[in-house]
Amino acid sequence: MSNEEVFLTEEGLAKLEAELKDLKTVKRKELAARLKLAISYGDLKENSEYHSAKNDQSFMETRVIILEKMLTKARVVDAKSISSTSVSVGSIVILNDIEYSEKIEYRIVGPAEADVLDNKISYESPLGKELLNKKVGSIISVNAPMGVIKYELLEIRAL
Repeated sequence: MSNEEVFLTEEGLAKLEAELKDLKTVKRKELAARLKLAISYGDLKENSEYHSAKNDQSFMETRVIILEKMLTKARVVDAKSISSTSVSVGSIVILNDIEYSEKIEYRIVGPAEADVLDNKISYESPLGKELLNKKVGSIISVNAPMGVIKYELLEIRAL
């Protein structure tokens, strides 16, 4: 993980803090119980339950380290500072796909919060980069695997 700040919305910060708390309290206890049970089966060399639990433990502890580093570098975007005149982290934008005349709504977030299924895109994504600092009426072109996609920026909202 780089030494750069991690931009988060208040909602994103709360979500990461909750995940970290869950991992450190509930998930660690559950994994300890799984390991204890697996060890009771004997011979650890060929004990698939033990190896699976150890593997899961490794992934979980790595996630804990990543979350702790993110949270120490977190910079929360103040909802009051989000402009409705130009796009920034935390903005909600409504775009019109020019080719298909479809309206799409996205929230611009930091990479740690990005979730395309929840219409949250990172400011580091190709579309996010193109949107930053744009104003209503701007035409945004994004290179995609199927070609260039053009959007018109219809609306910018702050939370």
